[in-house]
Amino acid sequence: NECIDEDVKYLENEKEMLDYPTQKPVGLLERILITSSDEGDVVLDPFCGCGTAVEAAQKLDRQWIGIDITSLAITLIEKRLRDRYPGIHFEIIGTPKDLEGARDLANRDKYQFQWWACSLVNAQPYQGKKKGADSGIDGLIFFQDDRAGAKKIIVSVKGGESVGVSQIRDLIGTVDREKAAIGLFITLAEPTRPMQTEAVSAGYYESPLGKSYPKIQILTIEGLLSGQQKAEYPDLARGGLTFKPVKPAEKDSGQLDFGL
Repeated sequence: NECIDEDVKYLENEKEMLDYPTQKPVGLLERILITSSDEGDVVLDPFCGCGTAVEAAQKLDRQWIGIDITSLAITLIEKRLRDRYPGIHFEIIGTPKDLEGARDLANRDKYQFQWWACSLVNAQPYQGKKKGADSGIDGLIFFQDDRAGAKKIIVSVKGGESVGVSQIRDLIGTVDREKAAIGLFITLAEPTRPMQTEAVSAGYYESPLGKSYPKIQILTIEGLLSGQQKAEYPDLARGGLTFKPVKPAEKDSGQLDFGL
């Protein structure tokens, strides 16, 4: 490791690492872009993963296009860029923008729909996007409102055209089994009145910060997309602990010196 320059060395660096399995160091991508492009050029990364090439391109004043097939990657890149470059403007193409688009995604690929729906509440997919039995859990959110450590929110996503009260009872059971603080039920279909009644019967999570939150919250895709609904939990305004925060970028003095 002594012969590897510090700016491209893959360290166990809490400031940079996002726990994405194929993440590369930003310094390495910066060197590649500096030697192969100029300011204002367009950088295309067709398998952009957690967005390291995109971040490097933004930092070096290149235009960029990032492509990835998974909703998790898109969510992670969006959060990474907004944390790193507050006020940045970019367009996301290909993810549902309305109820019709959400239905289309649910019909085409239920797993991609689940992962995308989890992104609407800033949840990470359960078991790292592994397909198969999920034990009633589609996503997880972590938050902290005392010194005892992180607490857990269970996310259950339903993309069918009909939902029922038994699914709320199942979520209540999962929340109790997992010793979670809150359960979120995200549904493409409109919830029934018995579902709402059952959710209310679960009571509240009492935060040490002095506020109560519904223990079971029913959120519709339409409500989340329109901004009329949002998940409620203690440190929502601070973003929770679900994804690692990224430190805002600092201005560079110029191009890197390779020492050649």
